[in-house]
Amino acid sequence: MATPERGRAAAPVLALVANAFVWGVSWWPLRELQSHGLHPLWATAGVYLAVLATLALLQPRAWRGLAGHPELLWLMAAAGLTNVGFNWAVTVGDVVRVVLLFYLMPAWSVLLAWPLLGERPTPAALLRLALALAGVLVILKTPDTPWPLPESLADGLALLGGFSFALTNILLRRLHRTPSSTRVIAMFIGGALAATAVGLLGVVQGLVPAPVALPPGALLVAGLLGLAFLLGNSALQYGAARLAAQTTALVMLSEVLFASLSAVLAGAAQMSGRTWVGGALVVAAAAWSAWAAPGEDRAGAAQSAA
Repeated sequence: MATPERGRAAAPVLALVANAFVWGVSWWPLRELQSHGLHPLWATAGVYLAVLATLALLQPRAWRGLAGHPELLWLMAAAGLTNVGFNWAVTVGDVVRVVLLFYLMPAWSVLLAWPLLGERPTPAALLRLALALAGVLVILKTPDTPWPLPESLADGLALLGGFSFALTNILLRRLHRTPSSTRVIAMFIGGALAATAVGLLGVVQGLVPAPVALPPGALLVAGLLGLAFLLGNSALQYGAARLAAQTTALVMLSEVLFASLSAVLAGAAQMSGRTWVGGALVVAAAAWSAWAAPGEDRAGAAQSAA
């Protein structure tokens, strides 16, 4: 019989799994919208603006909290760059490769948790960081790839998205005392503003086409995507605010499974030997990070207090 404590512990984990599922399969609706001429940046901006309009009607008081918490500007920026990096990358690159590079996130968490949360990295954490970086190098470095640059735009965007996502998770823990509804709104504002700003810059540079009108079927896809993002982001801020950063990183690894299975079944990914080996190293580093987190959290806290 489940105890109340286990139930309380399970709820944040299940919330993160739900968010991972949304992100893991989001590549399909984004590519579907792109097939109708709508770049993922404009799709992200449009969907998030629609969600913000809905939240304005359902929770008007949550907006007032933004003025009282200027530190949420950092969360806006981190969440916005996460969406720009990931949503763009999965529409122009191999989905599995993008997701694996995105999940260098636990390595970024090690580097960011010390200055932002006071969680000093242990020798084991640094070893996991090296393991994750080795996996990324295996994925990125081919005989024809100039050292040490990523191979493509998708690679760079995936790395940017993963770094920003790690920062988002850490900021959610740091800002856990702010109202949850206000944090959700801040994340959607960041997504809309970042996608719009980068999209406009891309249009000026000739990298991004101007937005286009969508047929009814595509509008339905966009609406469902917006609902999924709203539920997923709400689940993320709920779960990440209640779990250690390393634990969050492990649970979110389920996105790799959701993305890989859906992409391979749909023919949107190719699993090369390099991807298998590098991906195994990245996933192993992330899994090790979370399994070791409780003991190392206590050790890190003791080191910080000393």
